[in-house]
Amino acid sequence: MYVSREKGGQNMLQKIQRFGGAMFTPVLLFAFAGTTIGIGTLFTTEAIMGGLADPNGLWYQVWNVILQGGWTVFNQLPLIFVVGLPIGLAKKQQARCCMEALVLYLTFQYFLSTILSQWGGTFGVDFAAETGGTSGLTMIASIKTLDMGMIGALMISCIVVYLHNKFFDTELPEWLGTFSGSSFVVIVGFFALLPVAFLSAWLWPIVQDGMRAFQGFVAGAGSIGVWIFIFMERILIPFGLHHLMYFPFFYDSVIINGGVYSAWATALPDLAASSDSLKSLAPWAWPTLTGLSKVFGCPGIALAFYATAKDKKKKQIAGLLIPITLTAIVCGITEPIEFTFLFIAPVLFVVHAVLAATLATVANALGVVGVLSGGLIEMSALNFIPLMASHWQTYLTLLVVGLVFTGIYFIVFRFLILKFDFKTPGREDDEEEIKFHTKADFKEKQAGGKVEKQSLAAAILEGLGGKDNIVDVTNCATRLRVNVKDEKLVQSDSYFKSIGTHGLKATKTNIQVIVGLKVPSVREDFEALL
Repeated sequence: MYVSREKGGQNMLQKIQRFGGAMFTPVLLFAFAGTTIGIGTLFTTEAIMGGLADPNGLWYQVWNVILQGGWTVFNQLPLIFVVGLPIGLAKKQQARCCMEALVLYLTFQYFLSTILSQWGGTFGVDFAAETGGTSGLTMIASIKTLDMGMIGALMISCIVVYLHNKFFDTELPEWLGTFSGSSFVVIVGFFALLPVAFLSAWLWPIVQDGMRAFQGFVAGAGSIGVWIFIFMERILIPFGLHHLMYFPFFYDSVIINGGVYSAWATALPDLAASSDSLKSLAPWAWPTLTGLSKVFGCPGIALAFYATAKDKKKKQIAGLLIPITLTAIVCGITEPIEFTFLFIAPVLFVVHAVLAATLATVANALGVVGVLSGGLIEMSALNFIPLMASHWQTYLTLLVVGLVFTGIYFIVFRFLILKFDFKTPGREDDEEEIKFHTKADFKEKQAGGKVEKQSLAAAILEGLGGKDNIVDVTNCATRLRVNVKDEKLVQSDSYFKSIGTHGLKATKTNIQVIVGLKVPSVREDFEALL
């Protein structure tokens, strides 16, 4: 019984991790969209550009076209996630599943719209009210419907993925062949979503009331709420569950209508035109302070690793630390540096989460808010470039606080490493020396510098016990996530580092290979081998 429960819990964790990784697929679009909005807002704000940004002038009108195009992703988030989720979750024919998800999501919205237009009063919904605000209503693809935000989109998409995986290959009689495949999935989904629409009309208004109450609680929690949120977001990274923590805050209406990202981007012109403090103008923009530890904490960690490394290994360790630290600072991708020490000394990761939460809390207490969850590229586009002229004092405060915490990170990590003799990179025993090879080293090792594109994927597959040991595969921003049948067939962390990856994270049969930013192409090669 105990073994059965343990296996069931493990399978559930694998499903949650796979779901979290799949949600990252649409997020990859946000960097470009955010950059376009940031630059477009900068060039169309009169407070910054002066008369050049006159709405009647050609400069403004051209840049406004670009700006409105940049809004595409954020204005259509539910649709994008409905279509994007099947890419990571569908076990076969992902493209067809994307089409099925879009059709059935729109079908669901038509169901819900019609139900509320006829019986809205029964469900406590004033369907005659204007969309937006506190009405609980919105427009999706020109359909007036209940505002279920990202939660509704993800719910419907998951239902469709389940139906697709179960019914896509259903064999029908020959005379019904035209209804097979995607048609059959849509037919089943059509009738399955009818009761879901009625349940949503009944339950979601209650959920909306609860969400409003939660918003009030979070808004009143002050610094304690900031600390708890940031700590939980960091501490869940090893389990691949941090996406589930921050998604509702960033992209849904948990703390502000439309999510922090959308609300901040919408408010940029007003923020740029005002000299009042950012915290007074946008007090809700604190959940996205998660990026402060990426820009200021990771350099302190890297410096501590370098300072505590053995002298003869310092050059080698610098070659490892510089690129992965720059990746964290510039791109906001922290997995490479965090996974470098996570499994050597897990307690250091807990300390990292505590310091990250404290850094964000102190910065927020001193007036820092904004979309600061990514690296310097995203921060510059959505904060520094459009707002520096009118809010430079806030960013000077952020710089001072951040650099102080870089020093704190360095001191704390250096002390703990030396105190407990953690075998962080560069401190391994001589007989256990680990060399961090590059992908180029691996290619040269395989065939004198002439190998096929699939070499890294093939080496990963070999290290995971071959294709017969693979259950399924997906990826997030930097990690290849694989579920295997037998974890005993999986090679050691040192093997995966030797072939050109950043290492391995294994939780029984759930394996995560830290590949880096090229993981989408590696996954493609990996799946081709399967």
